[in-house]
Amino acid sequence: MHRRDVLLVTIPAFLILVAGLWFAARFIKPAPPTRVVMATGVAGGGYSEFGAKYAAVLARYGVTLELRPTEGAVENAKLLADPDSGVDIAFVQSGVMSPDEAPHLQSLGAVAYEPLWIFCRGHEQLDDISQLRGRRIAIGPPGSGTHELALSILKANGLDQESVQAVHATGIDGAEILLLGVVQCMFSIAPPEAGLVKALVYSPKLSLMNFARSEAYARRLQFLTPVTVPEGVFDLENDLPPRDIHMLAATAELVVRDTLHPAIQMLLLQAATEIHGGGGLFHRQGTFPANQRFDFPISPDAERYYKSGRPLLQRYLPFWLANLIDRMIVFLIPLVAVLFPLSRLLPPLYRWRVRSRIYRWYGELMFIENETRRSITAGEHRDFTDRLDAIERTVNDLHPPLAYADQLYLLRQHIDFVRAKLAGATVGLD
Repeated sequence: MHRRDVLLVTIPAFLILVAGLWFAARFIKPAPPTRVVMATGVAGGGYSEFGAKYAAVLARYGVTLELRPTEGAVENAKLLADPDSGVDIAFVQSGVMSPDEAPHLQSLGAVAYEPLWIFCRGHEQLDDISQLRGRRIAIGPPGSGTHELALSILKANGLDQESVQAVHATGIDGAEILLLGVVQCMFSIAPPEAGLVKALVYSPKLSLMNFARSEAYARRLQFLTPVTVPEGVFDLENDLPPRDIHMLAATAELVVRDTLHPAIQMLLLQAATEIHGGGGLFHRQGTFPANQRFDFPISPDAERYYKSGRPLLQRYLPFWLANLIDRMIVFLIPLVAVLFPLSRLLPPLYRWRVRSRIYRWYGELMFIENETRRSITAGEHRDFTDRLDAIERTVNDLHPPLAYADQLYLLRQHIDFVRAKLAGATVGLD
């Protein structure tokens, strides 16, 4: 009987606990992946250099970041929007895609300005896009952010690809044909630290175009920011550039799928702080990464990072251990929530179950005792005697835990007491 009582109490409690864990399991995320894919850009470009730095940071935490070269920001956004591409993360230039085209994409924030450099052959100082009409211009390959931005700026000035004899090249290939004289100007989006930019700035054959109306462009194309290259910032001794150059800059966003594991998002944000957190030609230290929305909504995990910094556990524990504990908490909360009330409920329930097997006979004993206070017939006497014998046999088969043995023996004494009362009762005729 003791084992049966335990099972009758513990089995329902176990089922309640399993139900609680099942409910928690619906909300817990799996372990973070050890390999993710990032779309970068053309070889030698700013995105490619950034990607290599991110891969080095994530490798310290045991996560492999596979870098996938692309033609640039437009292709990056398309790869992210394609669920079959395998790309999880990408650098995307502001203004290249509407969020309505990819509602499942989220931004981890702005990570860098992307200045638009327009290098032209000769020493003539160009100040307006309209001066490019009729020239042969390298505007970048289709699918690149350079190409899209160049088309937007040309269109704002009433120009198109035919008006400027567009050539679809930029980067190293574009610089080569520019220096050889195949094209007269080249559009290029790259950080000022890029080796290509520095090489072209120092070239005696080239000059850098000035956007005299940079503020007007920024008002018309609101994904752009006006920036200035100060006179002599590249080389004070040789005064490069020889005057302030007004330019326009898009903003690079770190964009992810909304299904990317939160722990990986946190690692990317930590890497972004390490890589982009310093000062630069166009921004002060601490400007990036920034909780700024351009094309895509900010990820809820990124919002928490900008508000509170690194997760508490990751500040003191290795990444894998912090993530394991974080996931286990999801189980522990419902476990504690279920076990605490059960721990208060099960002992009284078990005591009630054991005692009920003993106390249930007191109702009959009280009935028989009350009947003995009057004159009973011989038939009633035999019937009461048989009922007492049946109760005694049943009670003798009970085997409660030792803690309740005193109550069993007390019940036996009360059976004997009622039996004695029955023996002394007045018995009449039937």
